[in-house]
Amino acid sequence: MTGHRSFKELRSTLSAERQARNADATQVMLRDMALHELRVAREKSQEELAATLHVGQPAVAKMERRTDMYVSNLRRYVEALGGKLEITARFPDADVSITNFSDLAIAPEQKLAD
Repeated sequence: MTGHRSFKELRSTLSAERQARNADATQVMLRDMALHELRVAREKSQEELAATLHVGQPAVAKMERRTDMYVSNLRRYVEALGGKLEITARFPDADVSITNFSDLAIAPEQKLAD
């Protein structure tokens, strides 16, 4: 395609200050995401995630629509994307990391349950 440039090429023409502002704005947007947005940002399809979790694609779709789920299922989802789930309680005077959930043992064959 003549006359077309890649986004990477276009970005390289921006000033260093503009690139820094864009990077900061990106980090702000990445702080708050729904599960499906997180999956897309990590460049994974529902099918790929389902294969990693040993479940069907419909189970991933259902999980992404849920407003309430087990912490263990959320942790498996995040770990399947290559992350680590940390739970923090925020108070006016302090943030506290909740550690109870880090020791949960999940059998690999366990399905994404309610």
